[in-house]
Amino acid sequence: MSNKRSNSFRQAILQGNRRLSSKALLEEKGLSLSQRLIRHVAYKTLPREIDRKWYYDSYTCCPPPWFMITITLLEVAFFLYNGVSLDQFVLQVTHPHYLKNSLVYHPQLRAQAWRYLTYIFMHAGIEHLGLNVVLQLLVGVPLEMVHGATRIGLVYMAGVVAGSLAVSVADMTAPVVGSSGGVYALISAHLANVVMNWSGMKCQFKLLRMAVALICMSMEFGRAVWLRFHPSAYPPCPHPSFVAHLGGVAVGITLGVVVLRNYEQRLQDQSLWWIFVAMYTIFVLFAVFWNIFAYTLLDLKLPPPP
Repeated sequence: MSNKRSNSFRQAILQGNRRLSSKALLEEKGLSLSQRLIRHVAYKTLPREIDRKWYYDSYTCCPPPWFMITITLLEVAFFLYNGVSLDQFVLQVTHPHYLKNSLVYHPQLRAQAWRYLTYIFMHAGIEHLGLNVVLQLLVGVPLEMVHGATRIGLVYMAGVVAGSLAVSVADMTAPVVGSSGGVYALISAHLANVVMNWSGMKCQFKLLRMAVALICMSMEFGRAVWLRFHPSAYPPCPHPSFVAHLGGVAVGITLGVVVLRNYEQRLQDQSLWWIFVAMYTIFVLFAVFWNIFAYTLLDLKLPPPP
């Protein structure tokens, strides 16, 4: 065990905690609804029985998974506000005043740094919002219950920033909306963790769960690609880019996997963590300099500001 785990975990091991030395959690009988939920979350997210038992014994729902719930409520609130303002809820992005919102990332306004984050509160339409909300609640909330708001929030926001920066580098003329960068970071990290620990993951119907998640991700990505190349309602500005999805996946299979694989372990003790942090930092710095110099050097013709 060395000293990688927290003192509380090693103390529980040394004291021979009742549940850590008892039968498997799946064999426990007479559990309440909340206990069955906690057990389900443990088997859905953790590959080792000792970690599952420790989580089951120590989880108190204090604090609750507030980060994912708060982000989701804010996204829904902004969408409803924009829907009422624009008098349009389906394919809001086709409205002529949609891009005038100060939260949307627009290539002409890339110097306004907050847009690299706030674009997650704007969605192309109810179909875009609905799928993102369902995915981030079904995957993000259980992950936050196990790993905490700090770690899951870090992966989510890293995916968000990587998504907008990836668009500014690879799809330079397109705007960005939606929380898909953060959502795809969480889902790809979770799926990669499941695949890498396939034999240890004991959740029911794991193959079916993975298939459903991949189908939902493919549907959302396909919708984004179709919309990107669909004739724009406000030429010459194209529809929002799909590259943010790929930026989120890149974060998920690097930083995200390290976070999810090291339950109750200090990330600073993991060499892979520092390697991926360095890679992420280099990418961010490269994208910043790209945004400062490349647009001018390439003499790129950008769409007019909204």
